[in-house]
Amino acid sequence: MHKTREFHRQSIDDPDTFWRREAQRIHWETPFEQVLDYSNPPFARWFVGGRTNLCYNAIDRWLDTQADQPALIWVSTEVEQEIVYTRAELSREVNAAAAILKSLGVSRGDRVLIYLPMIPQAAFFMLASARIGAIHSVVFGGFAAHNLAQRIDGAQPKVVISTDAGSRGGKAIAYKPLLDQAMKQSKCAPEHVVIVDRGLIPYQAVAGRDLDYAQLRTRYLDVAVPVEWMESNDPSYVLYTSGTTGNPKGVQRDTGGYAVALCTSMDYIFGGKPGDVYFSASDIGWVVGHSYVIYGPLLNGQASVMYEGLPTRPDAAILWKIIEQYRVKALFCAPTAIRVLKKHDPALLTRHDLSCLDRIYLAGEPLDELTGRWISEALGKPVIDNYWQTETGWPILSAQPGVEEIELRFGSPSTPAYGFDVRVIDEVTGLDSGPNQKGVVAIQPPLPPGALSTIWDDDARFVHTYFESFPGRMLYSTFDWGLVDEDGYWYILGRTDDVINVAGHRLGTREIEESVNIHPAVAESAVVGVSDSTKGQVAMAFAVLRHPDDLLEAGASERLANEIKTIIEQRNGAVARPAQISFVNSLPKTRSGKVLRRAIVALCEGRDPGDLTTIEDPSALDQIRATL
Repeated sequence: MHKTREFHRQSIDDPDTFWRREAQRIHWETPFEQVLDYSNPPFARWFVGGRTNLCYNAIDRWLDTQADQPALIWVSTEVEQEIVYTRAELSREVNAAAAILKSLGVSRGDRVLIYLPMIPQAAFFMLASARIGAIHSVVFGGFAAHNLAQRIDGAQPKVVISTDAGSRGGKAIAYKPLLDQAMKQSKCAPEHVVIVDRGLIPYQAVAGRDLDYAQLRTRYLDVAVPVEWMESNDPSYVLYTSGTTGNPKGVQRDTGGYAVALCTSMDYIFGGKPGDVYFSASDIGWVVGHSYVIYGPLLNGQASVMYEGLPTRPDAAILWKIIEQYRVKALFCAPTAIRVLKKHDPALLTRHDLSCLDRIYLAGEPLDELTGRWISEALGKPVIDNYWQTETGWPILSAQPGVEEIELRFGSPSTPAYGFDVRVIDEVTGLDSGPNQKGVVAIQPPLPPGALSTIWDDDARFVHTYFESFPGRMLYSTFDWGLVDEDGYWYILGRTDDVINVAGHRLGTREIEESVNIHPAVAESAVVGVSDSTKGQVAMAFAVLRHPDDLLEAGASERLANEIKTIIEQRNGAVARPAQISFVNSLPKTRSGKVLRRAIVALCEGRDPGDLTTIEDPSALDQIRATL
């Protein structure tokens, strides 16, 4: 690992020289005056004074050499449709979307909220927003009206882009009714909504508010919209992520630093070159979809596959069929997708010619050693486990084959990526831990280009949430446990807070608890994340009722659990539905009143709950044990 370590050392010891060199990968309309301004810790400003544009770098600068080459490849097994957009065709669609936004009064600094499934129009409006200097905020299509209303109020968008419906497993899922509910709940609902009518579910347009995308597209299809040149530190997008308070955090990304970081990662981490085809099977409602469906590949002159569908439909060979058909060089997906494939006929893994595929990248949730080894051996391809967060925008830990080929170890996301000064910190002392000592994974600031610049409209929360965890030290906390072995390989051991990861979807247990507690029968509850062999984690809820006798009637427990699950789905979406809701007389708490969540998780996973000297009522744990 000599080259990798030396490369990393250069990025930490001399970030000015390192990032000045890497910044030449993108077009700067105005050169930057300063690589890094870190005069106001922990706020880092990269490439100060430089003016650039994400959309220009993703589309326009490639038109001279790649106009007729594929840029966006949309495959939908939900509606059985495939469309390949060349760079020139993508340019035409994005310019039309930009003209639509401008016709609705959207200008530099305004927000555009995008509530769409994995369809090309999501990419068009993300890039169009960037083109005109607007800030986009994409909301995951699986979220319910309450979640959507929170994000509308947070971003205060000028326009919302939505649709009649998405589709999952061939079944249409209505978006429009959820949007209408959210608009009624919101305090900051915008005047205009652009609806992409897919013809999946009939809907009622709201007169004067709802506009038809197809009609607007026809009107503006050949309008050329000039690029708005943005200072490097101007916000490009806001992506809301679960918080431990139940109030989502708006992760704010800059423009120039993000473009540079993603270009480097496409080369050094993902081994991509201009003209290659890249396939990230993520959703644009999550950070992987932003960084590695839309921006990363396009910024690097690559074609990107955008997939609407399941990894098992029409059969469990669909991912491999797409890779063969479009000559994909790198696949990036969540471990859950691979764990699902383990349950299907292994012959499907060898049905298609995968000679074009160099590597598989797995991230978004912890990758267990058995799953990584299984898919690597079954396909004869290296699997690169990489670890990062919504906040960082690109991998913190990963092998970097574009720098050096190193030994890959199953269960480990290898080593720190250049730019990230990663440490393992003792939670109590705040000091660095030694080899094989468990601690909290933290990053010595300044955070590198591409990482969040702040929390939208809340600088104080940015500092308090991420940089005040350790006594006497300003370090960015990932809120993950980890350790590094004597060879320099890193291992991630789980969360330190109340955020869980269900099949790659990051959920706050506090948000789910708030939904449980809304039911009038519930006095209090605890929701925890529990290991699951397929999804990585699932939520489990334990509720204390105001009147326990309510459960004496036959079938009452099941009815009540279903009522609570319905509330959770209405407020948080189906992805937040707990695997189990159990009713207990009391929750295990310390004498100071804190719920012993780690002890609950241990029982759910069949482990020893550990030291319980501070527990107020030991029988509370016995009740939970009895429900499992």
